[in-house]
Amino acid sequence: MEEMRLQKYLAQCGVASRRGAEQIIKDGRVAVNGVVVTEMGIKLKKGEKVTVDGQVVKPEKSKYYILLNKPSGVLSSVKDDRGRDCVVNLIEGIDARLYPVGRLDYDTTGLLLLTNDGDFMQKVTHPSFEIWKTYRAVVRGVPTETDVKRFAEGLMLDDGKTLPAVLDVVGYKGNNAIVEVSIREGRNRQVRRMMERIGHPVNSLTRISFGSLELGDLKPGKWRHVRPEEIARLTEDR
Repeated sequence: MEEMRLQKYLAQCGVASRRGAEQIIKDGRVAVNGVVVTEMGIKLKKGEKVTVDGQVVKPEKSKYYILLNKPSGVLSSVKDDRGRDCVVNLIEGIDARLYPVGRLDYDTTGLLLLTNDGDFMQKVTHPSFEIWKTYRAVVRGVPTETDVKRFAEGLMLDDGKTLPAVLDVVGYKGNNAIVEVSIREGRNRQVRRMMERIGHPVNSLTRISFGSLELGDLKPGKWRHVRPEEIARLTEDR
């Protein structure tokens, strides 16, 4: 192995994206040859041993890309110190360290990607990539054309104005509306906060697409491999 920056090596091992690897290093969880490293820019030489939380990590031999229909009540995480169910526990038969690409809220369902390819994770979650994500929600009341226009112009939230988004009313459930919301950011609980901002809180929320990938008829808790041509199309969606 030629000299390689530690965070890139961790990404190739499927530990996290490069940004995520930087945080793991800062947290003091990484050691090189038994010595904890907390500084960026460390370069590895061939034969050096890297551990994360005391476990040796090596580059993954095979790359996996999984599309999961996340059920409600499951964390978009690898593990939880409170013993709650995590998405990686739903994936069986794959001998690799999988990590969720981004996250869905605990009570949000739908399309979630998992992978052991840190470079891929870095690419599709980087803010500059701006992948469109579409959610279907049942919301209280019925949004108006004025609400649709406000989404298109961007909404002011407590953490700043959102990028222009798309809001469509696609159906009705009693006195409530079924809407589809498309955004190209990944702020915490963004869709829920946007709907609350216009006075139509979310009752239920499901992500139905991520770029060119669609959830389709995949049942909650089920998953499938993402095909190579789908990965290629996704990374060309920018």
